[in-house]
Amino acid sequence: MSEIVSLQQLTRELDLLEKEAAKEISASNDADGLEKLRVNLLGKKGRLSRVLGTMGQLPGKERPLVGQRANLLKNQVQKLLAERLQVVKSIKMAKLIAEEEIDITAPPIGFPLGHRHPLISTTERIVDLFCGLGYSVAEGPEIENDYYNFEALNIPLDHPARDMQDTFYLENNLLLRTHTSPVQIRFLEQNPPPVRIVAPGRVYRRDAVDATHSPVFHQVEVLAIDECLDFSHLRGTVLAFLKAFFGDLPVRFRASYFPFTEPSAEVDVQWRGKWLEVMGCGMVDPSVLEGLGLDPERWSGFAAGLGVERFCMVRHGIDDIRRLYTSDLRFLEQF
Repeated sequence: MSEIVSLQQLTRELDLLEKEAAKEISASNDADGLEKLRVNLLGKKGRLSRVLGTMGQLPGKERPLVGQRANLLKNQVQKLLAERLQVVKSIKMAKLIAEEEIDITAPPIGFPLGHRHPLISTTERIVDLFCGLGYSVAEGPEIENDYYNFEALNIPLDHPARDMQDTFYLENNLLLRTHTSPVQIRFLEQNPPPVRIVAPGRVYRRDAVDATHSPVFHQVEVLAIDECLDFSHLRGTVLAFLKAFFGDLPVRFRASYFPFTEPSAEVDVQWRGKWLEVMGCGMVDPSVLEGLGLDPERWSGFAAGLGVERFCMVRHGIDDIRRLYTSDLRFLEQF
């Protein structure tokens, strides 16, 4: 390049560069190659810059002519690069579509198996165990009114127990149920005792989301009403269920309080060396029975409630409740 001393020689050099650039660009078949060509042709240390570096040898009146020619060349090369890049992308996309095309006339080679969500399989296991003890399944609406969710369960408007369940309220005295206990009231209104039901379902509370809490979760309510039922029947039922679900683990009952049961208890199992609360239970409060028109001198019963997420997390060794709601196939395919 250092020998170029005339306008004609410099112009011929730019013409040759234009032809070589067009040939190299048209022969490139991938985006990375085109980018390398761009740098080689138009970069600060590229071929065009090296040619223009000799303009200083020309007379001052000839330099604008070379600069004008160089600008035209630069614009032409940029246009060729952009057009070729578009062609390369189109070819790549067409190839990808052809490779991923599904032949709907081809015979099947198998059917991929789906996976039961761990919450569903855990709920089914719990329900199956109680059905094996003679219980039937009952369901109720997720949108409840204040009477079924609170008042009929011995929780009047001014009762402090309402603070235990931070509620999603809707219009017209409606709310999202905070537990599945309203199912027992609705069932008893239509079905005289003796009854034995298990009520699984989704419930809602205004809980902050963290590793152990969610504003949407699942409960299973258990209810038995018959003549002469007492706490020993409740204890025996709970122990039989927990042994069938968890195996032969130590279980303890702790005195507690629930507005619709008296006496009430919370139940713990010893899991990995620690006591873990798994459910609440108690004898149905006589005032609840009276509200349903049942004679508490004749009828008695017990109720128990458990969180499906807690049972599921213990059953499968899951450390964060949020994993159950992410719909991550890598997680769900493990079950």
